[in-house]
Amino acid sequence: MATFSNNEVAIITGASSGIGAGTAEKLVELGVAKLCLTGRSLAALKETQKACLAKSKWGMKEPDVIIVTGDITDEVVCKSVVDKTLDSFGQIDILINNAGIIKTGLFESSSICNYDDLMNVNVRSVVLLTQLCIPHLKKTKGRVINVSSVNGIRSFPNVGYYCMTKAAVDMYTKCLALELAPDGVRVNAVNPGFIITNIHKRDGMNDEQYAAFMERSKNIHPLGRVGVVEEAANAIAFLASDQSSFMTGNLMLVDGGRNLICPR
Repeated sequence: MATFSNNEVAIITGASSGIGAGTAEKLVELGVAKLCLTGRSLAALKETQKACLAKSKWGMKEPDVIIVTGDITDEVVCKSVVDKTLDSFGQIDILINNAGIIKTGLFESSSICNYDDLMNVNVRSVVLLTQLCIPHLKKTKGRVINVSSVNGIRSFPNVGYYCMTKAAVDMYTKCLALELAPDGVRVNAVNPGFIITNIHKRDGMNDEQYAAFMERSKNIHPLGRVGVVEEAANAIAFLASDQSSFMTGNLMLVDGGRNLICPR
C-alpha cells in the first residue's frame, strides 16, 4: 500500500466532491498531513476538510487543511492557491489537477462557448496552475498527477469537445514528464472510465437520466460495472507515492477495461 511521510504537502483541485474529495481523504488516510483544497463551494470544501480531519492518524488539525475557494480558471485564484500553500506549509510536494467539467453535444450543434468552457477548465487551468507550481516542485522533487479520462484515449460521440480536452491533458502529461524528468519531478495521469460522481448531473442530467446512463454504462465496461471514487483515488495515491518512483509520463487507465472495446 502507498504510504507518505507526514511532512508532505499536497494541492488538490476540484476537492469539493467526487474524485477530488475522495483523493484528499485517501491521502490523509495514507499519511499526508498537509493539504490545500480548492474548489468553488466553500461549504462543500469544509465537508471535505472535516472528512480529512476525521481520517487522520497523525493528529491533523484544521490549520493543516487549508481551503482556497474560487474559479480555478482565474489566474488570480491559481496564484492564491500557490501563495497560500507556501505561506502555510513552506513547500509543495504533490499537485493533483483534478478539477474538470463535462458538456455533451454534437460538433454540428454544440455551442463554441461549450468548447471554450471545457478548454478553460480542463486544460488551461491545469497548465496555468502547474506552471506556477513547477519551481517549488523542483525543490522537493515532487509529483504531478493529472486526472484525465478514458475519453482522452478513445473517441466517443456526443462528447467530442470533452474528448479533445482530455487528449490534450494526456499529451501535456507526457511532454511535461520529459521536461521535468531531469529535475526529478514525475508527471503522470489517471484515466478513469465511468466513476460514480456528480459530474454528469452538473451537466444537466436528472436522477432518472443518470440512473439510466449508469445502467447502460455497465455494459460498456468489460468488468460489467461502473467504478467508484475510491478506485480512482487509489490510483492517484499510488502515482503520488514513492511506490511509483520509476514511473513518469504514464496514462494509468482505471476504466474497467472500457478502452479495450468499441462503443456500442
